[in-house]
Amino acid sequence: MISIWAIFLNFLKIGAFAFGGAYAVIPLIEEQMVTNTGWMTFTEFSDLVAIDELTPGPILVNSSTFIGMKLAGIQGALAATLACIVPGMIVSLLLVWLYTRYKEIPMITEMIRTLKCMSVALIFSVLLKMFMSAVFPKGIGLTNMNILTLVMVVLSFYILKRYKTNPLLVMLMCGAINLVISLIIK
Repeated sequence: MISIWAIFLNFLKIGAFAFGGAYAVIPLIEEQMVTNTGWMTFTEFSDLVAIDELTPGPILVNSSTFIGMKLAGIQGALAATLACIVPGMIVSLLLVWLYTRYKEIPMITEMIRTLKCMSVALIFSVLLKMFMSAVFPKGIGLTNMNILTLVMVVLSFYILKRYKTNPLLVMLMCGAINLVISLIIK
C-alpha cells in the first residue's frame, strides 16, 4: 500500500501545476500517476478518464478522489482530494485579485492568450494518446486496429456535432453497444 503522505505530496504537485482547466490537467495526472510513479497503467488511467466523464464535478477533483481511493482507500481519497484543491484555491484567489487590478496591461493579455494555446496543446496530446491506445491497443498497424472503437469514435463525434446531443447519452450508448457486442462475441 502506498503511503498517505506520498499520495498527498504527489497530488499537491499536481494541484500546484494544474493550469489550463479540466482537460489540460489530464496529461499532468497521467504523467505523475503512470510515468513518474508507476502507480497506474495507461489502461487504468484511460478507464479513469472515462469514469470521470460520466461523473459530475471537476475532473481534477474526481480523478484525485478515484486514484486516492484506488491507492489507499478512504484516507487516500481524502488526502489526494485535499492536496489537489488547496494549491488551486490559493493561486485562484491571488490571480483573481491580480487580474482585476492589472487586466488592462498588454503583457497580461498576451500571457492569458499564451496560456490558452498551451491548454489546447495539452488537451490535444492526451486526446491523441487516448485515441491511439483505444484504436490501436496492440500497437500501430492495420492488423492491430480496433474497427469497432474507430467506428464508435467517428459516429460519436458526428452525433455530438450534428445533433448537439448530450455527451453523457452518447457515452452511455457507446458503452451499451460495446457491452452487447462483447457479450455476443464471447
